[in-house]
Amino acid sequence: MIISLNSVSMSFGETEVLKNITFLLNEKEKAAVVGINGCGKTTLFKLITGELTPTGGDIIIPKFTEIGYFSQSLTIDSESTIYSELMGVFKRTLQIEEQKQETEAQLKTAKGAELDRLLAKYDRLTAEFEKRNGFESESRVKGVIKGLGFSEEDSERKINTLSGGQKTRVALGRLLLASPDLLLLDEPTNHLDIDSIKWLEGYLSTYKGTVIIISHDRFFIDKTTNKIIEIENGVSRVFSGSYEEYAQKKQILRETELHHYINNQREIKRQQQSIEKLKSFNREKSIKRAESKEKALEKFEKLKSPDPVPEGINLRLTPAKTSGKDVLTLTDISKSFGDNCLFKGLDLEIKKGDKVALIGANGTGKTTLFKIITGGLSPDSGTVRIGSNVEIGYYDQEQENLNKSKTLFDEIHDENPEMTTTEVRSLLAALLFKGDDADKQISLLSGGEKGRASLAKLCLSKANFLLLDEPTNHLDICSKDLLDQALSEYSGTILFISHDRYFINKTANKVIELKDGRLKTYLGNYDYYEEKQTELPQETAAVKQTDSAGKNDWQKQKEQLSLQRKAQARQKRLEEEAADLEAKIDSLEALLETSEVATDPKKATDVYNEKTELEEKLLLVYDELEN
Repeated sequence: MIISLNSVSMSFGETEVLKNITFLLNEKEKAAVVGINGCGKTTLFKLITGELTPTGGDIIIPKFTEIGYFSQSLTIDSESTIYSELMGVFKRTLQIEEQKQETEAQLKTAKGAELDRLLAKYDRLTAEFEKRNGFESESRVKGVIKGLGFSEEDSERKINTLSGGQKTRVALGRLLLASPDLLLLDEPTNHLDIDSIKWLEGYLSTYKGTVIIISHDRFFIDKTTNKIIEIENGVSRVFSGSYEEYAQKKQILRETELHHYINNQREIKRQQQSIEKLKSFNREKSIKRAESKEKALEKFEKLKSPDPVPEGINLRLTPAKTSGKDVLTLTDISKSFGDNCLFKGLDLEIKKGDKVALIGANGTGKTTLFKIITGGLSPDSGTVRIGSNVEIGYYDQEQENLNKSKTLFDEIHDENPEMTTTEVRSLLAALLFKGDDADKQISLLSGGEKGRASLAKLCLSKANFLLLDEPTNHLDICSKDLLDQALSEYSGTILFISHDRYFINKTANKVIELKDGRLKTYLGNYDYYEEKQTELPQETAAVKQTDSAGKNDWQKQKEQLSLQRKAQARQKRLEEEAADLEAKIDSLEALLETSEVATDPKKATDVYNEKTELEEKLLLVYDELEN
């Protein structure tokens, strides 16, 4: 056991954030903490580190356990270079190496007892150096620098010259190299591009300590963890498996709890009606029977009403008018900053109804390209042509379109004076700004709140061409799902930058990669892009093959026909198996509705467990049918 929480609660004044948090993690386990923004995830991390003291319950962590905490606000500011800052993690290892070299030099002239003492010292230093994997220190640092998206030249850059996001990446790298026993990561992917996220996934998969992650990146959770700790309405629940499995189990659990509660209430009402009926007869025997039933009803198990589903944002994007067919045309666009050429000769066409994801490593110029499109920057060469009737709505990941000196209400109302106070507050309430939240000053809002404020302005823009720069940053998974839905229903055109692979999959019908100053288009979602990346080496190898392979065409055709027949037979078998499972599940659901089962907790549990087992089997069959 590396950490155990038992009935932990946390209140701030009269506000109870956490009510009952209970879970246990063993060494090397990796878990994700999930829940809507504001449910207490970061508070939980601060309780684990000791920054906060719980108002109730116990947190048990073995003595001498080293805890490392990466927070969303963690940064580094120093005169050191990136390389020297990260090598500083191995300060003790470097000291041992220096002592080894000094001892080695002394051995050349030492004799007798002094020689024996120095040899013993040298052996002791060597053993400790090897125990600390001292020979790997430099290679580990270089690997982390590259993995987090820095170039070899960047390693000599001073940290105080870096951007805020770059400093955060250095802080993350330092923590990873320190290798604490218990690693707490709060939104570690926010400043990483897709390649760096993939690298971090690989790094954590081989990490020897215990890891707890707060993340809204569903792909990242699935790749790095095998346990989900859900916080909902202040209470924790633990699920084994991937995020997708958790979501399915959660839905089934919620439906079952509601079903049992409804049946329980129905039975209580039936018993109460029976008691009232017996009393109405006003006879001695009927009254006694009514009293007996009342006593039985007092002992009858009354189920607690299931907790309400946490609210998510309510987002609707409606263009005021329809654009022309040609929405955006870029011709021969180039942009450099000093000697740094971001891109040269870019051509791009966006048509009405396109939903395009722009991807690429950090620093390739994606945001710069957006600013050129919106007119915030001028290209060094080339032309930007916006189509007829095109109205642009721009979501900026830095929220520079928000006036930080205003309140949230004034920011919306001042730009939309035709809206009544009620209309403004209703819109803000739909985006989870309730009551006094609307009167908060924008400078005091969290990153997630600023993101939702920008989305509110986007809703009111009535734009038919949306430019979205990292729209899912700081949004919780529930809000991401609603944004997915809003964008899928949006009738306009979308060009967006994102490193969220799940979001790209759900939203994009085209992926454009900006790499080495060039654009390459893939006519599909992120899965299609990934598929094409894995095919590239095979395509290269295929080009190198000689035409002599054509001699085997007949044999290949025969094999293909055989494979086709097998695939058809497999498809038929799986469809029959799915139909059989669906019928069994339907019968079990009907059984759960009967009063005989609904009023018998043991029978209800047995039937529900059987139904859950069949549903899991059905999901596996569906997966096979899709593959």
